[in-house]
Amino acid sequence: MHALPPETPSHEAGLRAAIKVDIVVIGAGQAGLSSAYHLMKLGLRPGRNFIVLDKNEKPGGAWQHRWPSLTLSTVNRVHDLPGMEFAEVVPAGETEARASVAVPDYFAAYEEKFRLPVYRPVAVKVVCNRFERLRVETDREAFSAGGIINATGTWETPQVPEYPGAELFEGRQLHSRDYRTAAEFAGRHVVIVGSGISALQHLDEISQVTTTSWVTRREPRFHDGPFTPEDGRAAVAIVEDRVRNGLVPGSVVSVTGIPWTPALRAAAARGVLKRLPMFSEITAHGVRWPDGTEQRADVILWATGFRSSLDHLAPLQLRGENGGIVMTGRLATEVEKDPRIHLVGYGPSASTIGANRAGAAAARELAARLGLA
Repeated sequence: MHALPPETPSHEAGLRAAIKVDIVVIGAGQAGLSSAYHLMKLGLRPGRNFIVLDKNEKPGGAWQHRWPSLTLSTVNRVHDLPGMEFAEVVPAGETEARASVAVPDYFAAYEEKFRLPVYRPVAVKVVCNRFERLRVETDREAFSAGGIINATGTWETPQVPEYPGAELFEGRQLHSRDYRTAAEFAGRHVVIVGSGISALQHLDEISQVTTTSWVTRREPRFHDGPFTPEDGRAAVAIVEDRVRNGLVPGSVVSVTGIPWTPALRAAAARGVLKRLPMFSEITAHGVRWPDGTEQRADVILWATGFRSSLDHLAPLQLRGENGGIVMTGRLATEVEKDPRIHLVGYGPSASTIGANRAGAAAARELAARLGLA
């Protein structure tokens, strides 16, 4: 962990002293690093005007926790961070490099090149109002900030839907977040739940070593042909409209559909992509549908996505009546209810290229609001 800046205690009765800083960036993934870069480009001094807090022990954001079989050839494209190409660290031809190694190596080199003030491991516990400023409580120090750029992503909050009988199941249940390798399921029947890219990657891998059932709530949408920039902009616009109206953001892939890859076509040829509707309950030895049909299972793998990791912001009561947060600003990063807070990597910016653009917009808008730019 880098040394903290000189402490400027706030004088808040009954509270431990807080280090005073203009802007706290929470999270050092793609969105957080992009935000920090753009704050620096605006002339803000790292370590004094702004700092970045990251709960991981080393660089890499959520990428360092991904399963080993996830390679650069199977992830959505990792866009360059501003000011440094990915190819400077990982040559373009190394498509079979583990994403959990290659991307953290890139992030580490990026932090070093720009001397970004990332303090780790520091876990933010809660953010609350304290007079005209925001108090950021962590498992180490407390900070008093004029504004916050929140870039905590989704990895820490996996979604597992509740189904009757889940507590009765005698087999193993796990989420994509805990998936490591298909080999550990050999000889067991695995029910894979989910219709996103991760679910299909798991299905492809696991079906090569054992028997599987694939279950989804909705009929998955596949698309042929290349995914054009126009397709991407249209998908992002739909998600952006949702957050501007205070709705919970849907995933971009739920709008774009899933592209046919060689691996998926091979899985289809093996007869693996036989989608079943969602079961109604879980039994001790498997799952059961409303018509009474049962499937014995040893493992249920929930590839059911994540939700935004925003629990530490709960005291600020940012959510509206529709369950989401009303967003505003040029790229919908600014919280309408409290413009001192920007969310990057949230909603329409939940992609590597989107996070870059959102980081730039958030840095400029927040610095201007605080009179720093």
